Amino acid sequence: MNTITQGILIFMMFISGAVNAGEKIAILSFELNDITSLPNILAERERTASIKLLLEQAIKQRGGYDIIQIAPDQQRAENAGLGYLFKFHDITAQLANEFGADWVVVGQHSKPSFLYSYLIAYLINVKTGKMVARFDVEMKGNHQKVTQRSVQKLSKEIDKIIDTLGNI
Repeated sequence: MNTITQGILIFMMFISGAVNAGEKIAILSFELNDITSLPNILAERERTASIKLLLEQAIKQRGGYDIIQIAPDQQRAENAGLGYLFKFHDITAQLANEFGADWVVVGQHSKPSFLYSYLIAYLINVKTGKMVARFDVEMKGNHQKVTQRSVQKLSKEIDKIIDTLGNI
């Protein structure tokens, strides 16, 4: 193989690597904001705890994303109380930046009723520290299939926004 061919092959490998390089997204553990008359029962805490893993799996299946893990103890250390990271996007972005993420999803499982609840999530651009999208997904019922479908819908919406905005 001559030098020009080798150079072209190296250039092509470099270009294809850059094209396939994934966006780095961190997904924080969702918080349960249960305001029903019998709040924070074990089943709802477990359901809420499953959302992060389900969302990571759904995002990963969409392709083109590297999932960045933020240690739960680090998230707890940065969270000054229920809703703190959810409300202060700049602090959330700083936390995700420490782990090398481009994007971070922070969310709450808001449960105003026994009949329905909401996944409320913000997509934050880590470089700017600004929220670029808010998602509200209604979940009617409380069984796992409802949660899985809702998380799939959320992942689709997140993917659509990131695809539209790119890595700003």
